[in-house]
Amino acid sequence: MPRPVPKPSREEKRQMRSTSRLFAVQALFQMEQSGQPMPEVREQFETHRFGAELDGETYSEGDVDLFRKTLSDALDRQGDIDKATDRALVQRWPLGRIDPTLRALFRAAGAEILASSTPPRVVITEYVDVAKAFFSDGKEPKFVNAVLDHMAREMKPEAFE
Repeated sequence: MPRPVPKPSREEKRQMRSTSRLFAVQALFQMEQSGQPMPEVREQFETHRFGAELDGETYSEGDVDLFRKTLSDALDRQGDIDKATDRALVQRWPLGRIDPTLRALFRAAGAEILASSTPPRVVITEYVDVAKAFFSDGKEPKFVNAVLDHMAREMKPEAFE
């Protein structure tokens, strides 16, 4: 008889969600750069990243449901998210001129702001942390914070009243 699997602690759940956000940004980046379709990229991540061991390092299990929902919502609402991102950027820097990693991040975060019950301020904090993982010594995390704050206030103004 198989042993019951213990439920993850609150901290483990938080870490799993954070991992899924990071993977969602990476998957959106991969789709844009390679032209691979979402189902193919999603399968690659779920098979080779979630809980996988690579070069002696074990990846977190992640929250597969959040990962899938973020990818799906980012693609389904990409036009709305990109327009909101453009409005949050300065005029001389349209979304097309932004680093592709940041584009993927804005799309993932925008999807979560638009389509989830997670408070926008939590989403912003989580994706600023994702930005720190990619750009540890640059100004990008502050830039991400400013853009996402603008987007969230536009998309969900009631959360800031």
